[in-house]
Amino acid sequence: MTVLAQVPTGSGQPPPTPPAARSGRHRLLPYLLLLPGAAWLLVFFGVPLVQLAAASLYDPSGSLSTGYALTWAFGNYPDVLQAYWPQFLRSFGYAGIALVLALLLGYPLAYAIAQKAGRWKNLLLVCVVAPMFTSFLVRTLAWKTILSDNGALVGLLRDVHLLAPDGRLLATPFAVVLGLTYNFLPFLVLPLYASLERLDHRLLEAASDLYASPVQAFRRVTLPLSMPGLVAGTLLFFIPASGDYINAELLGTPNEYMIGNVIDSAFLVRLDYPQGAALSFLLMAAILAMVFGYLRRAGTEEVL
Repeated sequence: MTVLAQVPTGSGQPPPTPPAARSGRHRLLPYLLLLPGAAWLLVFFGVPLVQLAAASLYDPSGSLSTGYALTWAFGNYPDVLQAYWPQFLRSFGYAGIALVLALLLGYPLAYAIAQKAGRWKNLLLVCVVAPMFTSFLVRTLAWKTILSDNGALVGLLRDVHLLAPDGRLLATPFAVVLGLTYNFLPFLVLPLYASLERLDHRLLEAASDLYASPVQAFRRVTLPLSMPGLVAGTLLFFIPASGDYINAELLGTPNEYMIGNVIDSAFLVRLDYPQGAALSFLLMAAILAMVFGYLRRAGTEEVL
């Protein structure tokens, strides 16, 4: 005798979800997770950027008291570039010199921490990051004290005749570049450390077995494998250093002012919003052009 099983009905359980619907929800999930971040960028980056672009096209004859009119004054851009091109060149020059100094200091430091520090690795990483626990302004003021004319460092350099009796370190390009190097050095060291820490020692041993000198092993093995961290670190260092104005304000004089100082003065002192906005957009455009060119060159060299 055959017994037929009956499927219970009305048990209150929902019907199973079709596979097509489940796959559709899975495809939408990543985009739903992006929504909060996209909304944040739109409100706090996209909208201010549009407002800044509009301000750069205001009539330059306007003011806060009389108001600004959007006259699509594209002439603001060549006018500010003609007036402040020395500050643009000085900004990129100071940032470039500081980047070279940071590489000379940061690459050996990151390599030593990643490959040679052993149980002291975490302590050394804390030492690299510890200055960032204090204010950027406080760190720069500390360098102002160190480089002051009556400080111990200047006195020592004068005693050993490395500095003239009336020579000084503060209020010079050297002080500004030194401040940039110190303040942004962790942004270079940490990405380099992340790349060098993953370096496989067996590759270096293989290079040594193939009679490669230490210099050749570094050039053919270590340096190419650390390129991701090197590219990220140089960008994280150069971009904020180019737009910085605190170091030039506190460690330099108006002769060392960078484009960030001009933008700060345009917005907060002279209240010339069209000029400040145009300078800001030109700075962003110049940095983006250099970044894209650098990334393209770095990508080409990595392929080769």
